[in-house]
Order: sequence, then C-alpha cells, then structure tokens
Amino acid sequence: MNELKLLREWDADAPPLTDTVRARARFRLYQAMRAPAAPTTVRRRPLLRIAVAAVAAAAVTATVVVAENTGTSPRTQTVSTATVLRGAAAEERRLEKPIAPRDDQFIYTKEITKETPVGGGRSKTYVDESWSSVDGSKKSYVSELGHTQWVPPDQPGQSSWPPRRWSQLKQLPTEPGKLPIALRDIGRTPDYDRPMKADEWPMVQLFLSGLLRTPVLPKGLRPAAFEALATVPGVKVLPGRTDADGRAGIGIQYVGKPGTPWAEGGPVLVFDAKTYQYLGMRDQRNAGAETYEQWSYVAADAVVDRVMQRP
Repeated sequence: MNELKLLREWDADAPPLTDTVRARARFRLYQAMRAPAAPTTVRRRPLLRIAVAAVAAAAVTATVVVAENTGTSPRTQTVSTATVLRGAAAEERRLEKPIAPRDDQFIYTKEITKETPVGGGRSKTYVDESWSSVDGSKKSYVSELGHTQWVPPDQPGQSSWPPRRWSQLKQLPTEPGKLPIALRDIGRTPDYDRPMKADEWPMVQLFLSGLLRTPVLPKGLRPAAFEALATVPGVKVLPGRTDADGRAGIGIQYVGKPGTPWAEGGPVLVFDAKTYQYLGMRDQRNAGAETYEQWSYVAADAVVDRVMQRP
C-alpha cells in the first residue's frame, strides 16, 4: 500500500505532516521491513525534526567562484562535493569540543528559522529552544516553528533516529569508511566486508543526514558523517549560495531517482565558500496552499542540568 496514503490517513485530526515527519515515518516502515519478526516501535513525535538535511555526496564537480582574501578579483576554481565535505569535516575537527553528558542531563539547542512566502510577503523568524533528555528517561521539551510540546520518556522497546540516547550515539563508529555500513546494518552486527549495494545508499544517506542535523554529537562523529557523505552517490554542487547574513557559500544538494522523495532535489546544505564550515540549511515548506522558503541554523547548543535552563 502506498505509504504516503497511509501517512495522509494517519491521525487525521493532527496538523498537516511536514516533510521531516514523513521522513521519520519512512524510517519506521524501513525498520519494520528490516525486522519483521521483532518490529521496533518508534513513538510519534510530530514536532521533533529528525532528518531535515537530506544530502549526499558523489564525485560531482561544479565551477564555484571562491573569493580569496588577496585584494584582487575572485578566482574561479573547480570544487567537488568531496572537497567541500572533507573540508567541512576538517573544520569540524578543528572546532569541536569533546563533551561527556551525564544520563540525567539534557541537550539544549536554540535553532533560528527564517521563512519567506515564495509568492512574496513578509518574512517571519522563529526562535526554537528545546531540551532533550540525554538518556531518554525524562520528559523532553521540544519546539518547532514556534510550536512546543512535552515529549514523554522512552518506553522499553522504543527507538528513534537519530538516537536520542547519548550511549547509542557513542556506539556509532567514527571511521568514515565504517559509518555507512554500520547504518546500513543498523539493528544487527555490521558486515564491514560486504560492499554497499546501489539500492542501499538512499537510506544510508537519510541516516547520515539525520546525524548531521543533530546539534550535539560525540567527538569525531560529525566529521565522520561529513566524510561518509562524500562517498554517497547522488548530489550536485550549487555555486553562489549565501546564508541569512549574506555570507558567500557553496550548496550541496541531494537529487534522488525519479519516484523517490528527493527526485526534484532535496534541501540544500550551505558551507562557507572559503573555510567549508557548515553554515545552515535552505529548504522549502508547504502549508496548505502556501509555500515558504526556509533558512535555518543552530545558534546555540549546550549540556544543561534541567529543562528551561539556558547556558
């Protein structure tokens, strides 16, 4: 049965499903298909984004104008997705700070989202603050586009992607070559000797992009995810992109095969044109008959001791 039809009929009195909630539902269906004898129950969390930036990388190149700090006109050079994503990984390794949150603590995030109607109109900016339980044993408080919700503690047998529990994130390999295979074989012992098949990459791409959307990760995991994306087929480089402040950037966008969720192009990750530091994401959101252009980024993140505590 068509999964989108199921999603349209699911909880009809709830607000319209966003693309990110649909992605979460696809993950649930994927779990059920992978383990029919022991299906994994995943609690519906309609306001919590889990896989927003659906990107991947292949050896695709594009001519990108990079402004060098030389006092002369910018030089045109060819930049590949691998160059951008490996540069982003190097920048993350330079900037990341190791943390070791306790199970009784919370991950605090502050996300800024600016929306503008495609047909013209006034822009609106949302400031979403969320507190997520480190081990899932306590209620979390999440916000998306100004809508807030208390999320109950995890129940036995429940799981989500990306993993909410820090202990589960710590189990993921930080070797870029092993991470995609571990995600492909999620729920069982990874077979690192078996090559990836073509039809396995789209789901791996979804899992990797979900990890990158997670504001706080164990040391080395985010750089590994960037480098792992450099091995995934199906993206293009978009020159001349900017962030909300007008900084010059390079976009990376996943384009799926016809009939897939991203056949017409997915969200765009924007990286600094000189340093390759990740700046944020450009996307579109449909709400009824209206379509909005979005720009979003994480402005702050920290580990705190209780809900509503700010760093």
